[in-house]
Amino acid sequence: MLLTVDIGTTIFKTAIWDFEGNRIAFSSSRGQWLKAFEDNCRELVNDIKSVEAIVICGNGPSLTPVFDKPLLTESGLTVNAGQVRLWTDRQATEAAKQVSAIAGGFVDPCFFLPKALDIKINEPQLYEKTMFFLGCPEFLAFALTGEAKTVFPSDGFDRWFWNDTILESLGLDREKFPAFIRPGETFGGLNPLAAAVLGFKPDIPVISGGPDFFAAIIGTGITKPGQACDRAGTSEGINLCTADHITDSRFMSYGHPIKPFWNLSGIISSSGKAVEWGHKLLGLDYDDFFSLAEKSQAGAGGMVFMPAAMHGTISGLNLDTGREEFARSVLEGINFTVRKIIEAMEKTGANIDELRVTGGICRNSIMNQIKADITKKPVLVTRYKEAELTGLAIIGSCALGKYSSIKEAISALVSIDKTFYPENTAIYDELFSRISA
Repeated sequence: MLLTVDIGTTIFKTAIWDFEGNRIAFSSSRGQWLKAFEDNCRELVNDIKSVEAIVICGNGPSLTPVFDKPLLTESGLTVNAGQVRLWTDRQATEAAKQVSAIAGGFVDPCFFLPKALDIKINEPQLYEKTMFFLGCPEFLAFALTGEAKTVFPSDGFDRWFWNDTILESLGLDREKFPAFIRPGETFGGLNPLAAAVLGFKPDIPVISGGPDFFAAIIGTGITKPGQACDRAGTSEGINLCTADHITDSRFMSYGHPIKPFWNLSGIISSSGKAVEWGHKLLGLDYDDFFSLAEKSQAGAGGMVFMPAAMHGTISGLNLDTGREEFARSVLEGINFTVRKIIEAMEKTGANIDELRVTGGICRNSIMNQIKADITKKPVLVTRYKEAELTGLAIIGSCALGKYSSIKEAISALVSIDKTFYPENTAIYDELFSRISA
């Protein structure tokens, strides 16, 4: 069996799988990464002794300055580290300009090098104290194995990482930036003391699952051009499989998990945040917010909400607008933004045949139907909604030799639970043309 770990921005998820794609157990929690891992392991204790490998992915680009080797005691795991700079942190704007100039293209302040350079410039004592700069899944792997490594997801990511020339040009110390491994490769063996404390067999491999979006692409079964993974959590990412490497400044393009294809990526920064804002504003819990939205007619009475980073705009508000229309307009607005990304991708020459969804929002039928109606694409939901964990099970199974390729493992382990087809398209075409004018 495999233990898979997905470190989300707000939720830490773990699952145990057999090699036929059945999820044996699942646990989730919130809080500090190491404590969340230990808490989840305690919930899964009855199955942990049979685990043959641990596979990890996580949110990113999040960066943690680590000061010392991990300390493993009978009471648990400890790593002496500074405060994590989450992927949502975009304060390193000046450092990003320097990095972008050297990298030969724009590098957003949220990425690793701008954050590390910003620490060197503005917090020199913290920089000198740092032994390693580690991403999110790399931090947990370091705690479990004592091995510091950095996951380089795939070909085409060079601008967003580093090499000796870039580090030298920026005056950054090479030894603080661990060597690269790829998804499916091993960080190291589980420390025997950590195994004893948590209930695992000693020295089982701890395997890289890559960034969370990489695992989600695999877990939704994206194997050929025209298929897109729509991954919605705190943010929302559209990852489209393409036959060719598309160069467009609006998107990231890099090697797809299935060679020789490429992945075209567009991001909506605030999908989950918009839903959270909406249900809290109305004083409802998460599920009741979606139930309320179902009571409104398609088009929310002409009210349109459009999310934009940590802001948003509302139009079409009138005296007949009620709570139901407001709730629905939030869901519709998120998907109008998805349609904008899809149309921009199609203008590059890419083709989009279907959307395969994952993340907490995809549990709601109303959201999936709205997405199909607005984008005019079939929306497919997989058997297990947390596709990152499914993708990790696939990566781990291949790493252990259970399948000969990622594509073969996807065919065996990924299944579609339900498909939503476009229905109410005319009203959304009219609203979309209004907001696009």
